[in-house]
Amino acid sequence: MFKLYEKYIIKKYFKNFFLVSLVFLSLAIILNIFEEISFFKDANVNPLMPYFLTFLNAPITLFEIFPFIFLISAQFFFYGIYKNDEITLLKSNGLSNLKIIKILFLSTLIAGFLIIILFYNLSSKLKFIYTDIKNNYTNDNKFLAVVNDTGLWLKDETDQSILIVKSKGINNNFLMEVLINEFDFDFELKKTIQAEKVDISKKLWRLYNPIITTANISDNTKDTVNFETNFNNAKIKNLFSNFSTLDLFELFVLKKDYENLGYSSDEIKIHIFKLFLSPYFFALMTILSSIIMINISKNKSIYFNVILGIFTSVMIYYLNFVFISLGNTGKIPPSVSVFLPMVFVTIISAIGLVRINEK
Repeated sequence: MFKLYEKYIIKKYFKNFFLVSLVFLSLAIILNIFEEISFFKDANVNPLMPYFLTFLNAPITLFEIFPFIFLISAQFFFYGIYKNDEITLLKSNGLSNLKIIKILFLSTLIAGFLIIILFYNLSSKLKFIYTDIKNNYTNDNKFLAVVNDTGLWLKDETDQSILIVKSKGINNNFLMEVLINEFDFDFELKKTIQAEKVDISKKLWRLYNPIITTANISDNTKDTVNFETNFNNAKIKNLFSNFSTLDLFELFVLKKDYENLGYSSDEIKIHIFKLFLSPYFFALMTILSSIIMINISKNKSIYFNVILGIFTSVMIYYLNFVFISLGNTGKIPPSVSVFLPMVFVTIISAIGLVRINEK
């Protein structure tokens, strides 16, 4: 059972957390509404559509800034107990700064697990619905890419044809064992092309040893054939980059399909690592914020604290961004790109905790 002072600290801390979350959620909704209204300004849609899509997209946006919400919430918590001199009452009951930080750390850790299990999975479903609806109003709807246990499937559309492409695997810039079905806009089959491999480094594909079948007549006399599409390797990767539309189970399925296809799964590994480490990262941000607040002058204004929190958040964001970018480009292993920034922040926090303990 929780002791009375533990209940008080947890209640006060999460009251700040919900208020800060509400502020950030409101900002996310306001900014996104303008973006959606601009997107649909020339479309014949229900006037409520931009608002509906905004509310679908807002939860995943909030999830992405949770680390900094926890950081700022801890700042407001300490600002409140120092301003109202509640810290004196807590210390008179035998509570040290380290004990207060421990309570906040464990509370945030538990909240983090609940956020990943419940909030993230719900948010990803809403994001999927958001993306699915919005794709119906974009030109990209005619360009689709799907990975499953049978391989890579592409749907493309040119001025003359609709293309359905199936490949068994990917090796660097090459699709392997490719079958291309070319249809007219009434979905009448015009021709099929089979190729051992296809160079997709450019949108003008180069097919090697193709077998071209038209009206049941096959031609395999050419060593290479150029084929115009709207896809290259970079565009295919971009179509698969929005992992926030997938829940945890779907992420593992997609990772397996990527590996069976021969496609690099580094980006999805990074996303999975980040999700599983999120509870610890949330708790780590709470510790870091607590250390900062305990060590700064108690008479600093609330504006100073907010600016300090934003500055700290930006620094940590760019630290993460640099390492994750290195991981996504294959410069460092995916695990290192996620763990190294957290190790760095953990060391800084540990040094701060030791100094607090010495006071």
